[in-house]
Amino acid sequence: MAGLMVDLQLLRHFEAQLDPLHPEAGTVPVQVLGYGEISTVFAIDGQELAYKRMPIFQSSAEIDAYEAIYDRYNQLLQEDVGIALPRYGRARVPGRQGVDVLYLVQQRLPAGSIGNQALHWLDAQGALRLVEAVLGELAKVWEFNRGQDQMQLGIDGQISNWALADFDPSAPHLPDDLRLVYVDTSTPLFRIDGQEQLDAELFLRSAPSFLAWLLRWLFLKDVVGRYYDFHAVIVDLIANFYKEQQAELIPDLVQLANDFLSRQVGELDIAPITRKEVEAYYRQDAFIWRLYQGARRLDRWLHTRLLHKPYPYILPGPVQR
Repeated sequence: MAGLMVDLQLLRHFEAQLDPLHPEAGTVPVQVLGYGEISTVFAIDGQELAYKRMPIFQSSAEIDAYEAIYDRYNQLLQEDVGIALPRYGRARVPGRQGVDVLYLVQQRLPAGSIGNQALHWLDAQGALRLVEAVLGELAKVWEFNRGQDQMQLGIDGQISNWALADFDPSAPHLPDDLRLVYVDTSTPLFRIDGQEQLDAELFLRSAPSFLAWLLRWLFLKDVVGRYYDFHAVIVDLIANFYKEQQAELIPDLVQLANDFLSRQVGELDIAPITRKEVEAYYRQDAFIWRLYQGARRLDRWLHTRLLHKPYPYILPGPVQR
């Protein structure tokens, strides 16, 4: 365990009573804050912490390796790149299958300060300012990479991965000195001498076995690789405004991104963004997400109803895209 102090007894009790089918129905009162492809984020009543549950590991050695990479990635972002992070820690507790479950723990930030939620309090100009600030933070990563011979960092720049420091939704005015905090470091992506430090196969652990081979063959290399490509990260950032039901902002966001890149062109030399590629990217991403989540629901049904085996992952409900 590192950083934040964690009530291990409470966390052990929470994991022991957790029903992945009904995660909020146990004896420990919790709220689901968000879902990822391989994790779920909880808040336990009475605590100012956010717990990200990572039930993907098959041995203590795997957790040891992941924790070392996770700690190093946080250190790189915060100390070498200069991106602000919440206070964080981690803890592992016994799982019901004989392997520990890892929890990543962060200082809980106000819900309204998280980027995708703050968007719905901001006017169009405020949303553009927010994205411009995100682009500035992301550029720090590529400026860092440009100065490295051996090390390269990747990052997922989606708007939901950022929080606005000191943002008050009841008075949604952005200060002149807009400060952002990066909240999703659970996919610690960095390469040394071209070698990915994180075992990319972990991304497939929650995928149904009948689909994992297809995802590995068609998508795994591309999905991981795009987080090292500033152009692709910006396209992903803008395309997610379809998911956030703010597609009307996309033409202005494309222009904003290209204006930003034109000011960086001498240093980073990134190709301009086009609205057509943003639309095509989103259609493909939405298709893959629907296919993946549909297959996971089928896999859960096979586990729990047909095979009468536990299913360790928590799936989100319908997502409007």
